[in-house]
Amino acid sequence: MGSRSVLRIGNASGFYGDRFAAVREMLTGGPLDVLTGDYLAELTMLILARDRLKDPSLGYARTFLRQLEECLGLALERGVRIVVNAGGLNPARLADRIRELAKSQGLDPAVAHVEGDDLLPRRAELGLPDGLLAANAYLGAFGIAECLTAGADLVVTGRVTDAALVAGPAIAHFGWGAGDFDELAGAVVAGHVLECGAQATGGNYAFFQEHDVTRPGFPLAELHADGSSVITKHPGTGGAVTTGTVTAQLLYETGGARYLGPDVTARLDTVRLTQDGPDRVRIDGVRGEAPPPTLKAGLNRLGGHRNEVVFVLTGLDIEAKAALVRRQLTESLAPQDRPAELRWTLARTDHPDADTEEAASALLRLTARDRDPARVGRELGRAAVELGLAGYPGFHLTAVPGAGALYGVFTAAHVDPKAVEHTAVLPDGRRVAVPPAPVTRAVADVPAPALPEPLPPGPTRRAPLGLVAGARSGDKGGDANLGVWARTEDAWRWLAHTLTIDRMRELLPEASELEITRHLLPNLRAVNFTVTGLLGEGVAAQERFDPQAKALGEWLRSRHLDIPEALL
Repeated sequence: MGSRSVLRIGNASGFYGDRFAAVREMLTGGPLDVLTGDYLAELTMLILARDRLKDPSLGYARTFLRQLEECLGLALERGVRIVVNAGGLNPARLADRIRELAKSQGLDPAVAHVEGDDLLPRRAELGLPDGLLAANAYLGAFGIAECLTAGADLVVTGRVTDAALVAGPAIAHFGWGAGDFDELAGAVVAGHVLECGAQATGGNYAFFQEHDVTRPGFPLAELHADGSSVITKHPGTGGAVTTGTVTAQLLYETGGARYLGPDVTARLDTVRLTQDGPDRVRIDGVRGEAPPPTLKAGLNRLGGHRNEVVFVLTGLDIEAKAALVRRQLTESLAPQDRPAELRWTLARTDHPDADTEEAASALLRLTARDRDPARVGRELGRAAVELGLAGYPGFHLTAVPGAGALYGVFTAAHVDPKAVEHTAVLPDGRRVAVPPAPVTRAVADVPAPALPEPLPPGPTRRAPLGLVAGARSGDKGGDANLGVWARTEDAWRWLAHTLTIDRMRELLPEASELEITRHLLPNLRAVNFTVTGLLGEGVAAQERFDPQAKALGEWLRSRHLDIPEALL
């Protein structure tokens, strides 16, 4: 795989549904040794589980097969090995489909896969709850490394950690062992930067107006034997790779100083970022520790049925109109027909003295949930529609209520690694058992770092936080993660003292009654927050307007507070 001193690993997918052309773009845009693709997320596993219910031969990311139809020969011709988690819930079947595709094109790649993450057949033995559609352990990188060492051209996996797609090739290339914690941690950090594709190259970036992000290129990492790396992208592609874009991705869906994984715990408080030229960011200094004694597992189940009705309220008396329709609809539903949960949300999108009707309108959203589909379907729709000539003035809906839909629930569990049958299935069919980490370490909090020296007192101005700080946010089950970083040392000195948990509660009233955890990462000039329970039962349950908290950071950046004029 390329030069022994440097391993070039690219990414061509950050989620199931990412840019279809990215595989070809990455294969043709410049030199690569390995191309990875991350197709799995908490919601994706539920989608694949429902696919598998309809057809047991499914359960994998079918988009990847279509990408291979046009790019498999190209990858083999260029000597680029491919490692993807597109196997989802059925990696063995996807591996078979790849062989069938290759044969139809007159190709003969060495295809391997990794399995053992599926815990559903052993649910009772492992003490997992009833009613699960999917239960998958987050496997590490050594199964992937076994496949590559055995000569695989393509490796497909099920549920592995996202960073394992990068760490696995690095282990195979550099010959690292299970005790090389610093090197493994460096690869995990590089893998975390790459895993979400264009989010490392200017996509979803707070300061997007500073770069041409019309069509960002996908990222790649130049990994070295000591675990350090340079994050970059192919020449001539859009977007940008800066310490800011990399910082944003490092904070995404992480928490405190310890980033836990099945192979290593990476210390995010040791990461050093250096701009190493245009579109090149060096990552070094990363320290690693033994992994935790348990493996994380993702559990997906159906939670029931949900439906949504959106009432449009226009002009004057918005609050009174909302109160009327709530009262009317609630009273029109007989107790036996009333859904178990009715949640009302009023979005004040209206403007006074508006010059268009749409600008004069607010949206009142009713979300209903129940185990019984009839209660959120026919009866709820009837109650809403019957108000058409008997409701508030200007009554109308954004759409006629439908029949409702199933919703899912994601929860995390932890299992004994020794009970997980992590297996590498090599190109020749041999099955190699991959042992769990030989050394583990109980998880403990890292002592809080010292706060920087505060800024001296001076004049302030009321202004949006986003003028001096970037943010990126996302979901972990029912919790929201929100990372905020400063771009200058003075801004960091102010941010670290100002953006406390109490201030977060003031700025984000939705979180005022929830548990909030704050972590300082001075090396990144960043504060990372976890808001426990903000997303209810997770993205598939659709309990919140922004169910993945993707824009939570941008909401925070729009909030006003007193900022030193010296920073503005």
